[in-house]
Amino acid sequence: MNKKARAGFAAAVVLSLAACGGGGDGGSASGPGTGTTPPVTEPVATQATLSGVAATGAAFAGATVTVTDQTGATVCTTQTDDKGAYSCTLPLGTKAPLVIKASREELSFYSTTASAGSGTANVTPLTTIVVSQLAPDGNPASLAGAIVTKPDTVTAATIQAEASELLTALQPLLSALNVTIDPMSGVFAADGTGQDKVLDAISVSVRPDGTAANIEITVKAQPATADAAPISIVFRSDATSVPTLPAITASQLEAIPSPAMVAGLFERMTACYALPASQRVANGNDSGVVTGTAANVVAPACRSLFLNDDPATFYSNGNNVGRDANNRGAYASLFRSGATGLKWERGNFEFLRTNGDVVMSYRWVDTTGNADNDTLIARNVNGTLKLVGNGNAYSASVRPLSEDRELINTPAFSSYTTGYNISIDNRVDGNGAPIFAKVVATTPMGTQLTFVPSGGLSYLVIQSNNSPTATPVYRLAAAYRDAATAGNPVDKEGFFTATPQYDEAGVRALQDQSVWKLEFFHVDAQVPNVVQSYRTLSRAQTIAEIRQLVFADATPALRAELIAETAASNSGSLVFGALDPAEPNIIDFSADGDTAGWVVPGGALAPTSLSAYGRAPTVNNVQGARYNDTVGVSITARKAKLYCSKQSQSDAHCDATSPTQYAQGTTLNMFELWARNTRQVELSKKIGTYKLQ
Repeated sequence: MNKKARAGFAAAVVLSLAACGGGGDGGSASGPGTGTTPPVTEPVATQATLSGVAATGAAFAGATVTVTDQTGATVCTTQTDDKGAYSCTLPLGTKAPLVIKASREELSFYSTTASAGSGTANVTPLTTIVVSQLAPDGNPASLAGAIVTKPDTVTAATIQAEASELLTALQPLLSALNVTIDPMSGVFAADGTGQDKVLDAISVSVRPDGTAANIEITVKAQPATADAAPISIVFRSDATSVPTLPAITASQLEAIPSPAMVAGLFERMTACYALPASQRVANGNDSGVVTGTAANVVAPACRSLFLNDDPATFYSNGNNVGRDANNRGAYASLFRSGATGLKWERGNFEFLRTNGDVVMSYRWVDTTGNADNDTLIARNVNGTLKLVGNGNAYSASVRPLSEDRELINTPAFSSYTTGYNISIDNRVDGNGAPIFAKVVATTPMGTQLTFVPSGGLSYLVIQSNNSPTATPVYRLAAAYRDAATAGNPVDKEGFFTATPQYDEAGVRALQDQSVWKLEFFHVDAQVPNVVQSYRTLSRAQTIAEIRQLVFADATPALRAELIAETAASNSGSLVFGALDPAEPNIIDFSADGDTAGWVVPGGALAPTSLSAYGRAPTVNNVQGARYNDTVGVSITARKAKLYCSKQSQSDAHCDATSPTQYAQGTTLNMFELWARNTRQVELSKKIGTYKLQ
């Protein structure tokens, strides 16, 4: 790879002074007239201390920090505190340069320093950009290995060169905020001032693709309209120059909340859920669930979370605060005793809506280890964030999807795909009939897609050639995992993709904060159409970027069992037999001996749900409708059981007499281990048993 040339920076110069021996009147090293050498006092060696702050704007709290020196040795391992600060005492003999990594689950940030002495080395998205530009393949994780053989990759001069170029690119933002920063070694705190103010105002993506990294910096400015394009720059780590951000005004950044405001909201939410259900809601039950409305929420700690201290002001995805008999309702968990102790954490400001409302990402974790990353919307009321909801009439989302699609019986046809999961709830009326005739999605690229209800699926699917497909995913590109396999996966699988498919450059050109529009058409033509807009936090990843990811995976033992059970079948499908009390028709995703069904390798995100896909029984030679069933799983779980769940009255894949069991003749041909990361990218590991020829 041709790294960009650097000029005008000299390497450190070492001056050597040599003493001259011989005659003359230079004298000797001995004391006057003694002929002896005076004693020399050896300096006492002291250990250096490296410290800094890991932050994304919000403090990167609870992260593991590792420092690697020029020999490849790990010279320090520690944790960041709740302010994102860390401190490392370096052992004697530590050799510069150093690489610093701060990681928490699948998310990692990097920094570097050319000195092994005491000093400051911050770890932020900006320092990660610098490390990416210094790494030979653009992957920040590669720099520690690179300096073992080429320590001159990192010098004070090379660090300064990359940092200076980055600051030039950021200058319009720095001017708007009226700040100057030293991203690598400037002392700061994650408190919304100074350098942290800059981090609060940007979103950074560094995506290695095996050759270089694709970098995007987006300013979290308040948009003038819901469909306004983001302010961002996109470049590669090996680019000869970095583009400069467009002009930004201070008024566009005024509504950005401080980290304290963001953290305060999630601390208050955790405090509400620390109360038992009997205190959260008027009719609460501490050993079960109840139904109710916003009026039943009585705890001041819970009511004060919402605008005007009134949960009735909240409206999101067609729901007000409450819980009905079908567990529908916004913050229905307030009415469930099992939600007591729920923690709301890792809040991070993501972008502003046109009215100044604040969109934040976060993670929730319950007492059993179930967890997920999601987003919420709040309004700044005199310095306090209050929950308001998105105001949408219907539940839908648009998120990037990175898919590892493994076909265990025909591995040559295993593939990677990339695109967007446009998840639209298949809303039904009291008789179980869909209320939507169709939903038309307009992509940021201007393409229009039509979504329609289909069979027993809980979501709408894309329509192609006036017929429903099997998927809500708009795949931009697909490629076989094995480069030796000719052709494209769509030729064999027939799944819906963009035509023509996007190439790597085309996907890279997409922006993180892209805007999608959904228009809902109703079966009842008298009901007006509804239009909703969605702004993503991240773009779809390129196929080359996905190849660098690590996914959760089936254990070798379970994979071997699935292959053995489906080897004799022409289709590769698993088929449920007649109901047997001794062996119920449920899905037990574990290996023999009730051992683990999946593993989570280092760098992978633990799945939060397990899904199964297949078809209802064939009747009179008519193939049964497609179905999907899903169960949430703890981030510490490695096996799970999945029970049948009917989507509608006509859904026939569940047994009529025992509806949690699968009906005789129902088939199963794919499992999915699914997770969503902090940037709302969905990571899907599919294990398909079906066979392709």
